[in-house]
Amino acid sequence: MATVEARVDRLEEVLQEFIISVRKSQLRTEAELRLFREDTQAFKDEMRLFREDTQAFKDEMRAFKEEGREQNREMNRRWGELANKMGTLVEDLVTPSLPRIIKELLDRDVIDLMTRWKRKLADGRVREYDAVAVTADLVCLNSTKSALRSAEVDRFVEEIDRFREFFPEYRDRPVVGILASLAVEESVLNYAEKQGFVVLAVGDQLMEVKNRPGFVPKRW
Repeated sequence: MATVEARVDRLEEVLQEFIISVRKSQLRTEAELRLFREDTQAFKDEMRLFREDTQAFKDEMRAFKEEGREQNREMNRRWGELANKMGTLVEDLVTPSLPRIIKELLDRDVIDLMTRWKRKLADGRVREYDAVAVTADLVCLNSTKSALRSAEVDRFVEEIDRFREFFPEYRDRPVVGILASLAVEESVLNYAEKQGFVVLAVGDQLMEVKNRPGFVPKRW
């Protein structure tokens, strides 16, 4: 009987030790889980702060780039106004931009580029074009106005119609018309585009194309 009681007492001791061990293990696990959750939350907070800092940096860079573009546009506008006052708008802004624009828009390389190209016929008639850019298979005629209006668009149609009469050596090449100005009103842009003309105005890179994406200029 004493042996049984001793075994029972020992079993109770072992059970008590097991319970204490399990409790300690549970407490340790809970503590570890609490620390893990705290570390996880701290990591999430750090990541949130990192994302906020990254977004703030992106916003600052975007604002900086936009400010730079606006300053560039403003500088080009002032340069254009000054060139217009001096009568050198074509030479200073438009002509240097034509090879780049023709390459980007028409995928053609300019092989000849003339500014204020004038020709007089035997009957005394004279015709002058602000700028003429010649490629291997096209002739690009430019007319530049300080303020572009619908009337100038109509007159440019007449200038293109008479071009081959004054320059018969280009009779076999299609002609692309390019109108340029410091700024272009939306209504005039739409009208010029309906006529098939490329329209340029002051932008980030001196002159830039103002036509809608996908616009295909008319070959005259």
